[in-house]
Amino acid sequence: MSGPVAETLFQFLTGFFAHYGYWAIFFGVMLENAGLPVPGETVLIFAGFLAYQGGLRLDRAIGTAVLGATIGDSLGYCLGRFGGAAFVEKYPKRLPFFARQFARAEALFLRHGHLAVFFGRFITGLRIFAGILAGMFRMRYLSFLFFNFTGAVSWATTFGCVGFAFGRSWEELAHFVREFHRLTLAVVGAAVLVAAIVYLWRRRSST
Repeated sequence: MSGPVAETLFQFLTGFFAHYGYWAIFFGVMLENAGLPVPGETVLIFAGFLAYQGGLRLDRAIGTAVLGATIGDSLGYCLGRFGGAAFVEKYPKRLPFFARQFARAEALFLRHGHLAVFFGRFITGLRIFAGILAGMFRMRYLSFLFFNFTGAVSWATTFGCVGFAFGRSWEELAHFVREFHRLTLAVVGAAVLVAAIVYLWRRRSST
C-alpha cells in the first residue's frame, strides 16, 4: 500500500465513518461475512485506529463488529444451506467425479468444519466463504453458531486492538495491513499447494 493509496484510503474511511459511525462497522463486517467481497477487516482495523484518536469507543466498535460478523456468517450459512445445497444436488452430484469430490469435501468439513469457522475469520478468503460452506455441508447450526460467535469475538477483539495499537501512526498501520494480507495470501497459497500435492499423491497411490 503506497503512500498516495494509503492517504486516499485514509481520507475515504475518515469520511465514511464521519457519516455512518458504528453503522459503517456493522454493515462492512456483516456484508463481508455474508459472502460479499467487502473489506470488513480493514473497516474494523480503522475503527480501532479512530478509537485511539477519540472518534469512537473501542469496546462499542468491537461489540458492533462481533454482532455484524455473527449475523453476516449466519446469513451466509442460510445461503449455503438453502441455496448452495440445492445447486449441488441439482448439478455437481449428478456427475460421478464431482459427486465423489463433494462427498470427500463434505466429510472433511463435517469433521473439521468447526476449526474452519473459528480460524477462518483470520483468513481473508475463507472468512467470506466459511458460513456458506458450513450451510452447504449441513453443519449443525447450533455448533456453527457457537464457533461463529466465539470466532467473531476473538477476531474483532484482535483486529480492533491492532488498530488501536497503531493509533499514533496511520502510515505504520497501513504498512501492517499490507504485510498481514501478504502473509495471509502466502499461507493460503501454501495450504492449497500442500492439499493439491497430497491429493495427487493419494490418487496415484490408489491406482
